[in-house]
Amino acid sequence: MNKNLHVNTDNINTLTLIASRQKARTLNRVGLSLLLFLTLCNGYAAQSTTQPATTQQASINSEESRIWITIGERRFAATLADTDAAREFAAMLPLTLDMNDLNSNEKEADLPKALTTDTYRPATIKNGDLMLWGSRTMVMFYKTFNTSYSYTRIGHIEEAADLPQKLGRKRVQVTFSRN
Repeated sequence: MNKNLHVNTDNINTLTLIASRQKARTLNRVGLSLLLFLTLCNGYAAQSTTQPATTQQASINSEESRIWITIGERRFAATLADTDAAREFAAMLPLTLDMNDLNSNEKEADLPKALTTDTYRPATIKNGDLMLWGSRTMVMFYKTFNTSYSYTRIGHIEEAADLPQKLGRKRVQVTFSRN
């Protein structure tokens, strides 16, 4: 029962060539997909880090964009950002919040209602920044530090050098008003 097996090498070579080409096409598609993905991610990262320098900056000082923040006997001027969230926040004023300390660099409290969000990653938080975390949490920063979190800009407290001393690391009552 010895059967001779005859193999046509031309057919094997043709099949091997077809398989190699299919592998090359698949690798090419995977490579192009990966390149597209990385390009999109890079574009998103560039957008979220450059956005604060353009659309998220506080608007120029005017009576419309000015609010006052009172902590104890000390009153701070603040400039609202040109964002929907900042305008919605201003419409809530006057507003008094009991703000809790968080991470020894910020005070936070939930607002009575959610605001419109337009988040970005600021990379660096500055002493005096007023931000919205999520859609309802007002955050007042009293130290400068780097962050990877996303926020919606509300505004910035002017002349905030003594803000850390006034806020301390305890719960504090803060009043936001138009006058």
